[in-house]
Amino acid sequence: MATTTAPALATDTSRVERMGRRALVRVRSVFGAPTLNAALLMGTTLFLVAFGLIMVLSSSSVESFVANDSFFTDFAKQGAFAAIGLVLMLFAARMPATIWQRLGWWGIMLGIAMQVLVFTPLGFGANGNRNWIGVGGFSLQPSEFVKVALCVWLAMIMTRKQRRITNFWQAWIPAGPIAGLSIGLVLLGSDLGTVVIMAMLSFGALWFAGVKWWHLLLPAAGVAVLAVPIVLASPSRVRRVTAFVQGCTDADYYLGCWQQLHGTWALSAGGLFGVGLGNSRAKWSWLPEADNDYIFAIIGEELGLLGAVVVLALFALLGWTMLRIVRQAEHQMTRVVTGAATVWLVGQAIVNIAVVLGLLPVLGVPLPFISSGGSQLIAALLVVGIVLSLERVDNPAARGELPAPAAAGS
Repeated sequence: MATTTAPALATDTSRVERMGRRALVRVRSVFGAPTLNAALLMGTTLFLVAFGLIMVLSSSSVESFVANDSFFTDFAKQGAFAAIGLVLMLFAARMPATIWQRLGWWGIMLGIAMQVLVFTPLGFGANGNRNWIGVGGFSLQPSEFVKVALCVWLAMIMTRKQRRITNFWQAWIPAGPIAGLSIGLVLLGSDLGTVVIMAMLSFGALWFAGVKWWHLLLPAAGVAVLAVPIVLASPSRVRRVTAFVQGCTDADYYLGCWQQLHGTWALSAGGLFGVGLGNSRAKWSWLPEADNDYIFAIIGEELGLLGAVVVLALFALLGWTMLRIVRQAEHQMTRVVTGAATVWLVGQAIVNIAVVLGLLPVLGVPLPFISSGGSQLIAALLVVGIVLSLERVDNPAARGELPAPAAAGS
């Protein structure tokens, strides 16, 4: 009896193993790449989004109640934006990696066209910036999606010209004119903070593509020189830069220093452990943009130094994970998109936090994934999805291509 049962048991076990492997492949094909890089990137992103929703609820509750007679109106909007962004991220992550090269030109042309709409009757401004369009009660900030388009388009161009980018003109044409047009349209709307991030993104894309650093130096110097008259052309920018360089005086309190000083006071009130989630005093109409550009000050006030360090650690992990993808990438497209997205997301986080800490003049850029605002959240999640899609190309295991099963009895 034993001699007939054992082979049958071995056959059943082998069949179960094969079925299990097929099921695992199906799960991987549906839910995406199971690699360490993909898991870290998605996990860190989801944690930042969840943390951001909690902080938006806390920081916006007072202003939301004053404006809408409800503590949860702004939070509900942000939750809806997060849901849309997560769906787009997962959809983009499952797209074939080759599609992004085909969409490069279409994406950048659509982004530029949307940005042009800002200067039509559909466009409107806020806080001195004209950078939004409104349709049917919904508003959209096109420049955030231009960032996504620039990441993909620059990567596509740098991939096609991979063997020729050691030449200065080959590296910068058409990358320079198209990126310059995109950034210039945003600058016409006076959104200098977004312009700075887009310029960083563009230079970062060329750097990760392998363009020689001295070929980046001259254009970077030209951009720095051009920034001087742009700053001087706006009295508001001059006040902010002057307050940063010379310090705040009593005369500047209500003009260039209100937000900066109240942000600093909110941070200092938090101490080591914070005053407790929901217990901020600054959000009671003392700190402008408490749920947006200055949400890090509310984090420091309510969660203290420990909470602020956790946020810094999360962005450090996000940057480290994306740089791992860059280092391990075999394809130029993956390397450039991921590198540009890293400069955008981590660089913007550094700029935002530096402004709140008083290390930079007030620029007006949100903290990625955490600040309120639908366009910036959806665009950031979309570019993460594109990175996940491209990362799968460089990882056979991520595509469900598992090693062949071992022969029976081996």
